[in-house]
Amino acid sequence: MSIIIGSHVGFNKDKQMLGSVIESLSYGANTFMFYTGAPQNTNRKEIDANLTILAHNLMEKENININDVIVHAPYIINLANDKNMDFNVEFLTQEIDRVQSLGVNKLVLHPGSHVGLGEEVGLNNIVEALNKVLKEEMNITICLETMAGKGSELGKKFEELKYIIDNVKLNNKLGVCLDTCHINDSGYDITNFDKILDEFDNIIGLDRLKVVHVNDSKNEKDSHKDRHENFGLGHIGFDNLINVIYNDRLKGIPMILETPYVDIDGKKYAPYKQEIKMIKEKTFNENLLKSIEDDNI
Repeated sequence: MSIIIGSHVGFNKDKQMLGSVIESLSYGANTFMFYTGAPQNTNRKEIDANLTILAHNLMEKENININDVIVHAPYIINLANDKNMDFNVEFLTQEIDRVQSLGVNKLVLHPGSHVGLGEEVGLNNIVEALNKVLKEEMNITICLETMAGKGSELGKKFEELKYIIDNVKLNNKLGVCLDTCHINDSGYDITNFDKILDEFDNIIGLDRLKVVHVNDSKNEKDSHKDRHENFGLGHIGFDNLINVIYNDRLKGIPMILETPYVDIDGKKYAPYKQEIKMIKEKTFNENLLKSIEDDNI
């Protein structure tokens, strides 16, 4: 079974998406995910159309399908908090415009945190915001991410995502991003992943599943903490994550690594080249961290 595998990569002002493509190729990836600016603020550089064309040309040459490429929405968008509704709607709308100008059609979005308003109010705020944001002419799928349930996060159970989808008018523009670390931390048992997919299919429908974040977790199941670990080194484990990636029911769905950078003598290094190699070979490298060090020194 061929897989579509990549990682989070950078998007800087000088090379923009062209730099993202070059970085992903250096990891042996055939897809990638990026933010169009810093996820924690509103600073954004205007999209350079020439760099976008060069990025698309390189992707075509290297057989990276633009339909498999993912953009992640900024963290500061919190649709569940109606106190900042105007800002959230405006900034998400601007981000969608940027994504479309890059030719990407999938945008991963954290549903939001109700920050004390209560789950029902928070979910209805998300619905209201998405009803304001989504327009028929948009060529975009907003992929609501499954969350760990840290603090007052919404989206920790499939039923919460179903509620949002069922109540958004243009829900043909909504999909789901399943994060393995998050569902582990929210209480789902990944050792029985087919059961999880059965539940997802019954509640939401597998046709809504558009992208999977394949992250290990530093925490045990049902911890509600959301702390990613390098592939195979956490509580989910290598074999369970491989079973997710190579599950026949997920064929054709992009798999994205968001595992932590590795600290070597005070410098941070991406682990994705070595992790993707392990995934392709289906063989756990017990010396993963040493291999990353050797490859960067």
